[in-house]
Amino acid sequence: MVVTGGASGIGLATATAFAARGAHVAVLDLVTDGLDDDLAGFHADVTDRESVDAAMAAVAERFGGVDVLVNSAGVSCVGTVEEATEADWDRVLDINVRGTARACAAALPYLTHSEHASIVNVCSIGAMNGLPRRAVYNASKGAILSLTYAMATDHVREGVRVNCVSPGTVSTPFVERMLQDFPDPVAERATLDARQATGRMVTPAEVAGAIMYLASPSAGSTTGTALEVDGGVTHLRVRPQ
Repeated sequence: MVVTGGASGIGLATATAFAARGAHVAVLDLVTDGLDDDLAGFHADVTDRESVDAAMAAVAERFGGVDVLVNSAGVSCVGTVEEATEADWDRVLDINVRGTARACAAALPYLTHSEHASIVNVCSIGAMNGLPRRAVYNASKGAILSLTYAMATDHVREGVRVNCVSPGTVSTPFVERMLQDFPDPVAERATLDARQATGRMVTPAEVAGAIMYLASPSAGSTTGTALEVDGGVTHLRVRPQ
């Protein structure tokens, strides 16, 4: 299996979880130094089609094919549409949306030869919820949700299932770095915890568990689905304590 952005955060948690279950796991990332011995690192830049194609070919050659692709590579952006620059739009859409499409296009020739082919995209609650000051990021994840449905339709008869997970705010190094850009990181962390009805941010391991289910043969009749791992953000409306 292949995990893009697998050297940290949700991607690393996913790669580690699959490896613990005995899977051959290839991590595609810009830097893959320091990975555990049971994870195989391959350099790949999801903004470069040739780089992704070469990495996927190397994975297929080493492991004899590709059965599962998890698209976890992504970046965020804080701000409104007034605050976002052209560079912000270019960077986020190129990595989050086109990067996902590039990885899928590179993997599909191998996936179509697998008996248990599955693609799981990492989406976000931002695709369906108006998160404050996340205009560019939300737009990119809305595109991922639509792309998931489109690919599920296009490739269902080829035996490739395509789904996505939509996490709430996840406690990752990615979020930790983002918090440092706020005047009061502690207060912002409390706000992010409180966003979930459960009162805390989602863990990478919880998202990884959902990805493992969607990728497994147990989900053989599940395709074109968004599985929310969001601590109740999307549907729960709890009263204040």
